Amino acid sequence: MLIDSHVNLHSERYEDDLSSVIERARAAGVAGMLTISDRLESTNEIIKIASRYDFVWRSVGVHPHHAKDHSDLTAQMLFELAADKKVIGIGESGLDFYYEHSDRDLQEPVFRAHIEAARKTGLPVIIHSRDADDVMQTVLQEEQSKGAFVPLLHCYTGGAKLAETALGMGGYISFSGVVTFKNADDVRKVVEETPLERIIIETDCPYLSPVPMRGRRNEPSFLVHVADKLAEIKGVDRELIDQVTTDNFFQLFSRAEHIEEQK
Repeated sequence: MLIDSHVNLHSERYEDDLSSVIERARAAGVAGMLTISDRLESTNEIIKIASRYDFVWRSVGVHPHHAKDHSDLTAQMLFELAADKKVIGIGESGLDFYYEHSDRDLQEPVFRAHIEAARKTGLPVIIHSRDADDVMQTVLQEEQSKGAFVPLLHCYTGGAKLAETALGMGGYISFSGVVTFKNADDVRKVVEETPLERIIIETDCPYLSPVPMRGRRNEPSFLVHVADKLAEIKGVDRELIDQVTTDNFFQLFSRAEHIEEQK
């Protein structure tokens, strides 16, 4: 059994065949999925999807790309949105200095509001960090000094130092199909150095299809290829990857109701 900890099921790329996507995922052994909020305007559509499936949970949050459209976001707003028991995480939010669709000075306060909401709710904060390791590390350390919260570095492609900072805070790191890419030796090195008990797994679909599915729309059923690569990197059986990453998911996202393994 696998859990896909980061999917974007409300993407327009699934609007014609979402039911089939879900069926393929279940057939591949993906027993549960966390579908992620990118902006507040997506909330109603995400609620509809999560309500249809008892094995799909959701988050609330604003991606750094859209920080410019949510400059008035507060932790209290996120706290209220997170009251639904289907909400198990805050985010994704963070810092993206690669695309900079939102100015850097707008991204940081929106991200800090997510961290405050994570403290208030006790839910983990799902973090997007791209080309922002130094600033991200500073923000995490400053916010940790104000009160504890649990960070999840999702779809991790950063360096060892930021990973160590998050792990030192009791956080987790999630790896995606990027670990299968030919030019991702640095990411695979971080996998090697991350304790297995702090790793979870994701597709970040419909983006970043893993080898051997490159060039196709990504979907949760492709998670098996990420799991295969993690097992190879760690030098362990695939069954152990399935078990440990699933256990880690429920340890991190403690509000999620545990689901029985499919027969």
